[in-house]
Amino acid sequence: MDRRTPEDSVIYAVGDLHGRLDLLTALQARIAADAARRAAARRLLVYLGDYVSRGADSRAVVDRVRSWRPEGFEPIWLKGNHEDLLLRFLGGENDAGRHWFDYDGLDTLADYGVAIADRRARDDASVIALRERFAAALPREDLAFFRDLRVSYRAGDYCFVHGGVRPGVPLEQQRDHDCMWIRKSFLDSDLEHGAMIVHGHSISPQPEVRHNRIGIDTGAYRSGVLTCLVLDGASHDFLQT
Repeated sequence: MDRRTPEDSVIYAVGDLHGRLDLLTALQARIAADAARRAAARRLLVYLGDYVSRGADSRAVVDRVRSWRPEGFEPIWLKGNHEDLLLRFLGGENDAGRHWFDYDGLDTLADYGVAIADRRARDDASVIALRERFAAALPREDLAFFRDLRVSYRAGDYCFVHGGVRPGVPLEQQRDHDCMWIRKSFLDSDLEHGAMIVHGHSISPQPEVRHNRIGIDTGAYRSGVLTCLVLDGASHDFLQT
């Protein structure tokens, strides 16, 4: 099936960042260089989420994706499951905080200047104390950024989400949780989803191109390979660190 971007538009979709400011900066330079050789009138820059955790520079990554806006680019910021856990933790869900901490969420707190006496403590009192310190340390503009993140974005014949979609469910009826968290049933599905799904969340050594989806999470935080999918008309290319 022929998939196309909106007329005269090029789309750059960036995979999971997880605090790797070094890779983000390098990839943005490659995006700018690539855009300079394309004649498209409109340039969309879609970040697929998971800006925080695991890497050393979550706070700087958030600042960079929010502030880097070359002339002619329209940024679209999506919410990953790590941002979902961050917001649920701040909203009072202790179990969401514990889940996040088990997947390096504490690295994000530390990066925002939160002192952590015992990284193994998971009792309610410890989680609540960390929440209070994190809420006090988190700049208002960063909190607003997290709260304003989209769960999905549609452009032309492509739909961008962090995790994927529930097979058999129309795109307009997808649950936010599935868009951020789904894995196996989506990855294993051969069904058409109403658009080509571009996603991160599920790590593979190289970008995965299937007839119904394109996965671009190449595990940047541990592999050093951050991937950007470039969609231009009916063509697709990849930029990588």
